[in-house]
Amino acid sequence: MKQFKTESKKLLDLMINSIYTNREIFLRELISNASDAIDKLAFKALTDPSVELGSDELAIRLSFDKDARTITVSDNGIGMTEEELDRNLGTIAHSGSEAFKEANAEHQGEDIDIIGQFGVGFYSTFMVAERVRVISRAYGADQAFVWESDGVKGYTISPAAAGERDGENDHGTDVILYLREIEGEDSPDKYLSEWGLRDLVRRYSNYVRHPVQMMVTKSRELPKPEDAGDDYTPQYETYQELETLNSMTPIWKKRSSEVEQADYDEFYTSTFHDWEKPARTISFHAEGALSYDALLFIPSRAPFDLYSKDYEKGLALYSSNVLIQEKCADLLPDHYNFVRGVVDSPDVTLNISRETLQQNSQLRAIERRVERKVHDELTAMMRDDRESYEQFFENFGRGLKFGIYNSYGAAASDLADLLLFWSAREDKQVSLAEYVAAMPESQDKIYYAAGDSRERLEKTPVVKSAVDHGFDVLLCTQDVDEFMFQAMRTYHAAAVAGDSEHKGTDERDLELTNVSTADLDFATEEEKAEAEKASEEHASLFDAMKEALGEKVVAVRASARAGEAPACIATEGPISLEMERIMAEGPDAGMVPGARRVLELNANHPVFAKLVAAQDAGDEAKLALYASLLYDQALLVEGLPVDDPVEFAKNVCELM
Repeated sequence: MKQFKTESKKLLDLMINSIYTNREIFLRELISNASDAIDKLAFKALTDPSVELGSDELAIRLSFDKDARTITVSDNGIGMTEEELDRNLGTIAHSGSEAFKEANAEHQGEDIDIIGQFGVGFYSTFMVAERVRVISRAYGADQAFVWESDGVKGYTISPAAAGERDGENDHGTDVILYLREIEGEDSPDKYLSEWGLRDLVRRYSNYVRHPVQMMVTKSRELPKPEDAGDDYTPQYETYQELETLNSMTPIWKKRSSEVEQADYDEFYTSTFHDWEKPARTISFHAEGALSYDALLFIPSRAPFDLYSKDYEKGLALYSSNVLIQEKCADLLPDHYNFVRGVVDSPDVTLNISRETLQQNSQLRAIERRVERKVHDELTAMMRDDRESYEQFFENFGRGLKFGIYNSYGAAASDLADLLLFWSAREDKQVSLAEYVAAMPESQDKIYYAAGDSRERLEKTPVVKSAVDHGFDVLLCTQDVDEFMFQAMRTYHAAAVAGDSEHKGTDERDLELTNVSTADLDFATEEEKAEAEKASEEHASLFDAMKEALGEKVVAVRASARAGEAPACIATEGPISLEMERIMAEGPDAGMVPGARRVLELNANHPVFAKLVAAQDAGDEAKLALYASLLYDQALLVEGLPVDDPVEFAKNVCELM
């Protein structure tokens, strides 16, 4: 018995038990090896006129035997001599395919596509097999040889017995796995079935360039006997038929001009298990130092778990048509986590198990290109098909906003122009660029209001005041909106050409401002003067109300922006009322500082005269009652709960 070269037992044990974490990839590795063997023979046929070979003759064959507990992977490729069996299978981590690629690098292309590179894929078989037998006959050789090992003690090589690849054209290799007897979920018995092998081929080797075939059991109806009566029951028989399990030609390798959209739709719905067609399809090819093909899809609807912690983003990564990762997260930025698709590159640097990738500049380069392609497609959708884009944004807009917030505003340069918000003045969704284009010449900020309901926000005094004075307000109803604006701080507006209605504007940065900010006032100079005069004349009234409200507010003052309401709530500092509400629902609610609230009074409202009268009469109790009622009323208008519902009800009854 020959011994493996190198520290075989330690290295082999390491590979079987540590390098690979997913047992079912053993078939992927064997099919890849078989594909390489066929490609080597095809290359020989191209370079050696004496080799007469038809491409339709080359195939990979699978079979299984439940009683013997064996799985066999056969090919009619170039095969191996006794010396090659010893060198390729007896020397761990020696890759015959890698050596072939290096020797024939200038000939790699469409006709030849060698997959292997590490020389360890074959040994993944010992995860499921207690013994492996390899029968191989090199092309043109007269004798087949058998390599056999249990993966522990070593291996043997001997001439093949009679009947084992001794035909005239019996070149190629058979790999026979004798499966381990393991109980439970790890048992390899699930692969001893047509369905089990078919599923592994579909998932990992569906696009291997050569046909992967297997005899499958089918059923057909027998002809009806001529003397059968009316009560005849159809009879069926089972039969065996050779069937190709893989589709071979990957759709992403084709140019988009060669593929109908219906074919893309069928691939998307069947591969990603979505019953709706994709909203957009993106196909592109990159060549150069890093070559790859990409086929991306923007779904028509959000998956039910998109915003859950269990959702996994990522594109399917293939290398030379062989699946490496079902979801490679490194190929997508988080804000485009909804994108589905495939990237296939022969150039990405894989780690030794091919189950994971080495982190390197190649992945980052592909990710940047994918990100740019998705961004351009979304921009085109917004411009050319607004209805579809608004539907897309309803499904996935939250993720784009979170991308800006999560990057501390760094992603705003790419994502800001993809955002949509409801316009209080236009009564429709607008982008930030459209908001800026419609701004009055005197406006130097972008105004927004945040809350849980668009209908309620439209009725708030500060929003109505802004619209009445000619300023539009973006109505934000998602919990991430205001946090995103805080991260953005400003929006970089491009230069806008003028028209008959609006003057052109220069390129500039516009501050994003909550209309509830206390120091913001949309009033005219005359209205501001009246409010300032009221503040001076009734300073003692405001002080008394502030004292009555205590720490609930930081100030009470007159305001010209309350509109028709007697009072409204504004805030000072970075924490708004909506941010306070959202953070109060989080796990760290007790540690988050509250908003600095300001009670603003409408000096032109009849209620203000009642306050002045109570102050002049020295009725401190009534003034305190009025202050509490106005404060609670302003909170309710903002959609916030009153601090003490019992006290509020009591005050209303007392007033009645």
